Amino acid sequence: MSTAQTGPLSRPVNVERLNKDRAEITVEASPEECAALARDFKIPGIRDLVGRFRLSGSLTRLHVGGTVAATVTQICTVTLEAFASKVEEPVDVEFTNADILSDTDAEDVELPDPIVNGRIDFGALTAEFLALGLDPYPRKPGVAFEPVTAGEEPLPFADLKALKEKLGGTD
Repeated sequence: MSTAQTGPLSRPVNVERLNKDRAEITVEASPEECAALARDFKIPGIRDLVGRFRLSGSLTRLHVGGTVAATVTQICTVTLEAFASKVEEPVDVEFTNADILSDTDAEDVELPDPIVNGRIDFGALTAEFLALGLDPYPRKPGVAFEPVTAGEEPLPFADLKALKEKLGGTD
């Protein structure tokens, strides 16, 4: 999750003040935020975007689980028609205090996302998991891709075979 800049959906929450055993966060995007995200994702529309998160653990290892759900309008890659579909993406992320990450030298180990200044941006997390749930090659329900065939294509060496037969060659 990028912490360098905030996008069109931002809900920073101070997690240091939450009870980690029972903390639940819900992010509901406004129509304006949905429209801005749709422009960012280059799709016709997003509506009813909701992220529901459950927190557990401590600031040294905070687990965030839940789901991100929305109705999105995408363009079918076969028919080029707009269609609506539901997206529901599970969330399973580990966070840790940014000070702990600065002390870690491991390069090949997957590190948790940082908690910066005691905060996690659950809006950005919602947008990130919505993006992960989008089909990169969306197809309208019931539409199948059928390749176009304009007739039989000649084999790559068909001309050489014909020449060999004309000259009376053998295998």
